[in-house]
Amino acid sequence: MHTQMIEFSGHGDTVPGYLATPDGAGPFPAVVVIQEWWGLNAHIKDVAERFAQAGFVALSPDLYRGAVAEEPDDARKLAMELDRPRAIKDIQGAVNYLVAQPNVAPKKAGVVGFCMGGGLAASMSHLGMDVGAAVVFYGNVRDLTRDEVAREVRVPLLGNFGETDAGIPPELVREAEQKLKQHRKTCDFHVFSDAPHAFFNNERASYREQAATRAWNRTLDWFRQYLS
Repeated sequence: MHTQMIEFSGHGDTVPGYLATPDGAGPFPAVVVIQEWWGLNAHIKDVAERFAQAGFVALSPDLYRGAVAEEPDDARKLAMELDRPRAIKDIQGAVNYLVAQPNVAPKKAGVVGFCMGGGLAASMSHLGMDVGAAVVFYGNVRDLTRDEVAREVRVPLLGNFGETDAGIPPELVREAEQKLKQHRKTCDFHVFSDAPHAFFNNERASYREQAATRAWNRTLDWFRQYLS
C-alpha cells in the first residue's frame, strides 16, 4: 500500500486529499471516503488505508482545508461553517480524480461517508456523477424521505445505523428506506442493535466492535458487487 497527500481540482480551486493505493498495477475499484465532522484526521486516514488493504484506491478529500477538531464544540462549529454546495463539488472533484487514474476500473467510484460525511454520501447518491454505489454510516437521511429526492437516487445505496443514535433515530432510517423502495431504488439500510452514533469510530467511546465489523464487511461486499 502507498499513501500520500495530493491535490486535485474541486470547487474552482485546489482541494487537498489523502490518497491510499494498493500495491500493484491494478486496475482497482475506487472509493471516496468522506470525513466525519472532526475533519480529515487519523481515523479517516486509517479508513482510507483499510480500503486500500482491501484492494480499493481510496481518496479522502479534506473538506475543511486542514482544520481538524478534537472537541465536539469545535467540530460542531466547523461543520456548521462548511459550505455544503462547495463540499459536494469537492467530493465530485475527488470522484473525477479517481476515475481519471489509469489504475482505476471501472470508470466510476463508490462514495462512503461517516456522520456528517454520511449525509454528504447520501446526497451524492442523487447529485453525483460517475458514482457507482454509495454507503452511509449514521448520516442524516431525512432528505431521502422526500419523493422529489428519493426518485432521483441513481446508485445502489447501503446504510449502516445505530439503534440508540438519538440524532438519526431508527424510525427515520425505516422511513427513508421505505421511500427509496417505493421508488424502486436498490437499497439496504440496517440498524445495529445497541449501537450508538459513531459506532464505527474505534478512537471514540462510542465504538462497538461487533457492529463495526459487520458494517465494514457489508460495505466491502456492497462496493465489490456494484463496482465490478
